[in-house]
Amino acid sequence: MTVPSTAVVLRHTTAFLDEALSNPDLRHRIISSARRTVSSASPASLRALSLLSHALDSSPSAAASDAADKILLSVSGRNPLSALLLALAHALRGRAAAAALALLDLFSLDPALSRHEVAPEVFEALFLPHLLPVLHWFADQRSRILTTTSLRFGCPPAANDEGDDERSVEAVAAMSLLSRMSDGQAGRLKELERGYEEVLDANCKVYAEYLKEVVEMGDGGPLVLAPPQLVLTRASCEERRPDEVIEVEEELAARAAIGLRDGRQNSRVQVNDTKAPPSYPQRVSPDVLIRLPSSDHRTAEDNWVSTSGPYYSSDDNLDYSSSEIDFDIKERNTYTASLQTNGIQFQRHAQDSAESSCYPSPQIDDSDNIVAYNKQTPPKEFVCPITSNLFDDPVTLETGQTYERRAIKEWLDRGNSTCPITRQKLQSSQLPKTNYVLKRLIGSWVEENPYSTPNRLENSPPKIARDLNMSQSSPSLTSIIYQASVGGSASDLRLAISCLCTSEFLDESEKAVLQIEKLWRDTSPESEIIAMLAKPATVNGFIEILFKSVDLQVLRAAIFLLAELATKDKFVVQTLTRVDSDVKCMAALFKKGLVEAAVLIFLLSPRWESLVEMDMADALLRAIEKNDDELLEMCVNPKTASLLLLWQILREGNSDSSMILHSIISDGIIERVILSMEADMVEERIAAVGILIKCIAEDGRCRKIIADKAQLEPVLQSFAIVNDVDRFEIVHFLFELVKLNRRLSNEQLLHVIKGGGAFSMMHSLLVYLQTSSMDQSPVIAGLLLQLDLLVEPRKMSIYREEAVDTLISCLRNADFPRTQLKAAETILALQGRFSSSGRPLARALLLKHTGIRKGYRALKEAEQTRSASERTELNLEEEKAAEEWERKIAFALVSHEFGLVFEALSDGLKSRNLELSSACLISATWLSHMLSILPDTGVRGAARVCLLKQYILILKSARHTDDKALSMLALRSFMHDEEGLLNLTLHIKDILKTLRELKKSSGLAYEMLKLLSDGQDSSIKDMWIYKELMQVDCSTNGEVLSIVRFKNRIISGHLDGTIKVWKGDESILHLVHETNEHSKAVTSLAISQSGEKLYSGSLDKTVRVWAVHDGWIHCTETFDMKDPVRNLSVADTIVCFTPQGAGVKVLSWKGASKILSPNKNVRSLALVQGKLYCGCNDNSIQEIDLATETSATVLSGKKKLLGKDNPIYAVQVRDGLLYSAGTFLDGASVKVWSTSNYSLVGSIQSSIEVRSMAMSRELIYLGSKTGILEIWSKDKLTAIGSLQIGTNCKVQCMDVDADGEILVLGTSDGRLQAWGLT
Repeated sequence: MTVPSTAVVLRHTTAFLDEALSNPDLRHRIISSARRTVSSASPASLRALSLLSHALDSSPSAAASDAADKILLSVSGRNPLSALLLALAHALRGRAAAAALALLDLFSLDPALSRHEVAPEVFEALFLPHLLPVLHWFADQRSRILTTTSLRFGCPPAANDEGDDERSVEAVAAMSLLSRMSDGQAGRLKELERGYEEVLDANCKVYAEYLKEVVEMGDGGPLVLAPPQLVLTRASCEERRPDEVIEVEEELAARAAIGLRDGRQNSRVQVNDTKAPPSYPQRVSPDVLIRLPSSDHRTAEDNWVSTSGPYYSSDDNLDYSSSEIDFDIKERNTYTASLQTNGIQFQRHAQDSAESSCYPSPQIDDSDNIVAYNKQTPPKEFVCPITSNLFDDPVTLETGQTYERRAIKEWLDRGNSTCPITRQKLQSSQLPKTNYVLKRLIGSWVEENPYSTPNRLENSPPKIARDLNMSQSSPSLTSIIYQASVGGSASDLRLAISCLCTSEFLDESEKAVLQIEKLWRDTSPESEIIAMLAKPATVNGFIEILFKSVDLQVLRAAIFLLAELATKDKFVVQTLTRVDSDVKCMAALFKKGLVEAAVLIFLLSPRWESLVEMDMADALLRAIEKNDDELLEMCVNPKTASLLLLWQILREGNSDSSMILHSIISDGIIERVILSMEADMVEERIAAVGILIKCIAEDGRCRKIIADKAQLEPVLQSFAIVNDVDRFEIVHFLFELVKLNRRLSNEQLLHVIKGGGAFSMMHSLLVYLQTSSMDQSPVIAGLLLQLDLLVEPRKMSIYREEAVDTLISCLRNADFPRTQLKAAETILALQGRFSSSGRPLARALLLKHTGIRKGYRALKEAEQTRSASERTELNLEEEKAAEEWERKIAFALVSHEFGLVFEALSDGLKSRNLELSSACLISATWLSHMLSILPDTGVRGAARVCLLKQYILILKSARHTDDKALSMLALRSFMHDEEGLLNLTLHIKDILKTLRELKKSSGLAYEMLKLLSDGQDSSIKDMWIYKELMQVDCSTNGEVLSIVRFKNRIISGHLDGTIKVWKGDESILHLVHETNEHSKAVTSLAISQSGEKLYSGSLDKTVRVWAVHDGWIHCTETFDMKDPVRNLSVADTIVCFTPQGAGVKVLSWKGASKILSPNKNVRSLALVQGKLYCGCNDNSIQEIDLATETSATVLSGKKKLLGKDNPIYAVQVRDGLLYSAGTFLDGASVKVWSTSNYSLVGSIQSSIEVRSMAMSRELIYLGSKTGILEIWSKDKLTAIGSLQIGTNCKVQCMDVDADGEILVLGTSDGRLQAWGLT
């Protein structure tokens, strides 16, 4: 017997207590059970324990744990409730050893309560292995009592014919046994059961004290304590005779000795530290099992044909190393081969014996001490093929075969390295974990059939001997009559076969076929009949009928017979496939409308290339559309066979697959395929799932149809009984199905998946994930994580931890690039937002956050035009559900191992695989962006350390603007922390250029630049560094008086009346066009508000309108202003300028004119939204409302100082603020005024005399009369820098684009310059 180590005891006790603390229902149930046992304690103790139990039951916390320590120390006496509460309190504080001791103390105080109500899982894991001899002894004694009844009265009488259909044999046997049981026997049975409970209680107490010593000693002790010997309490022996007590003790000792001989030692053992399953699935009746999963990679079609028929056996080719195992397996296969074929029975009629035999069933072992009538035979999946006993510790090998651990270990210890059944070579000799699912099913079956075959069949006679005993029993009268009828049918059959094979007339052969079909249906085919029909000559006769007959009834009969024979004799399949033309004939009949031919073609298992070559796809689709009442009843439904053949074609993939899938979706056949998910046959369900996956891949919009019409429960039930390949098909289908464009619909589907299946679906997925291949793991982990997050994430979840850890491991495994990509795509899909075709919207949504909305808008517009009901935005409930899901999934990913996912994504960003790096960029950006929404637990810093440099590199060097925008969004999330902003400031030179480029299309870039400009002074200056790009000397045309940027061109106005058009090319300004239509200096250039026309004002008293085409300008209109034009400002209907004298002249384009503010000499103008702002020579500023022709004073004028004017040389209006520039006599060259109340809101303390001013979105440019140009921050009004334009010149005019990228200016010495940001 294996001695438990301290680690094993702590693992099982900790797992139980953790589950109790995390599961309120379980915690409430076990505390209530323990509370009922406390009755004799003092009132104070009862009140204290009651208060404490309510506290731990309602809200377990550290405070409740502290209270537990104090209260429990004050309570006198030990009782089960105090022990349980103390265990929970210790577990809550993380004291695993103390919690285990308290829980074991509970077993010592009240064993029955502990094993039945409080902790049955702990009892099964720790106590039950030690108590197995007691259980076996009890089963033997009970069987002896029942055997006495059976032997005394013999077999029960046979039921009458009318009652056979109304009452089960088991019920008749049970009632008969009870009616014959004497009072003494019933009393003995009750006494035995009472003594059994007392024995268990006594041994539990002793063993609990032993386990406490193991825990206290720990694993560091020199030796492992030997477990105590089994004991019998006095209560169980006091009424027995002394010889009976001695007999019981000797039997228990013998059973313990058997355990020792089986290889289990009592001292100095090596402890098996296999990890126990985290949770236990609910027990389910074993009749849900159809067959165990097999990994022999045979197709569903192969599994339909029996490998050994009743007449021919294929067991001769098995050659095993161990003669004992060889004999046992061979005789077992011989016995069961004719009864089943891979879990699907083809027998149509069962031969029922008319008389009941007094011998037990051949499938039930008959030992000398266990004799019972009509026992339930255990399912073959529950019996080890080596020992022929029920599994005690089943292990499933990599080949899919399951064996008893002790037996397969002995097989491997003998030097064998192959699977005993499949003969496949095993990759590892290390046995896997216990198959707990199967073990639970066996336990459930044993509970439901307590009088059936016992777990240990030590002395059962060989099966061959039992079969001989059965065969020696005298036949009944009914069986003799049946044999006579069979003999007559065989005679008729021989005549019909002879006619079929020898007749030269087609009609006689057709009648023979119909007669053979009738004989087959009327009698249950025996081996002799099958042997006659399976002969090659007979099979060829049926084939001839298929070639020559045109009678639909005859053709159906021939197909039916060949299909039945193919399921019962493998040599029929060999005969049918020996000639290719035979299969092509069947395919031709099928395409002509003989739907039943699909069954025979399916049973012949043709290769998929042959199916494609025979062009069967259209016929298969038509067959699937048929109604069941139109088809012949056969061993396999023709629609099922057609579906399986279609899946075989689509599974391998070919050039026609897309067209086939399009037909399935567009012609409505997909709904018939969906119905096949509810089929009784597991293979049909799996085929339907596979076809639907292909349909989703072809057109993702069919998800909605599948989600609306599919019943998932049958598929979920199949998950536990199929092989690994089919299991992944189910997981893949479910993972793809929950990609609907409605979050609430996805969550409804996830709830259905979580609650379905034969066992706990999450536990099944967890077990499957732990044994799955690397390329399958990401999808399984993705589905498991979604199921776990249906509720608010707890602090600890083994499902979530395992799923996230798997995703990260796959993402970091560079040896498997496809697995890396799949993991990255899975993380991306977990975000939870999809289009109607199932395409993740994460990228488009993130670009929307950056302000680049084109991609997201296009997707949403396409979505909104498909259905009138979906033309509006997601309703509030959907949006709330989507945001909540996104928050939960992001928190689960980033909180695992303190942001370990960011390390994996950082490695993925460095990959040369473009798909992988792109998926990692989107996933990393999404999670980084979510960090700004989630509460900061320190993960934000870990993400910044892993990804900051990667994002900066992408922002700096990526080819695509979208990639730059995603990196920008991620970097913005890091700027929420001061440390992150500081780190980003250190790299400001690397990102400025890209941010300025993105600023044109993204408001986020502008926001980031603004945040960076609010940082260190050195950072601000680094952001705005200009260098001279180009310069040209135009001194021959005099001063440059005006300049403007218009339609990617630079246009300048000169003193001699010349207007020039320039084009910048690298470091050179090229003159594109020149015109001299003005006769005097061009003082002003202005662009219309629409941006389509260019206006020029000149001292020659004209204003001209210009059109620009291919860089050339030509005058379209000329207006006579009657006065020299300076400071031209234009609107759609009027033009304003300062004339030679006082005031401002305003003219409509129709010719009317007037003078406003006639008492002021205006030096500069700014026209904004119908209001004209005038800077005057006397240092005053006037606001004129052109609609009402009223004026208001913003700044009052000043008297001349030393006889000189102090004019306002320039005015600009931006964002409700008026900027005025002039002299620095009062210490401020530029003042900022509010246009709403004319108050002074700021000033620029510059020492230069400003002659010209230009403004971008963020900067103010001031040109002086000494050749210096200063640059100031518009928001903070702080100096950024200065440029030296010249040494003896004035900066006459300037213009800059909105982003401040290009600055152009003209000087008084005739030079034209262009400056750009570095």
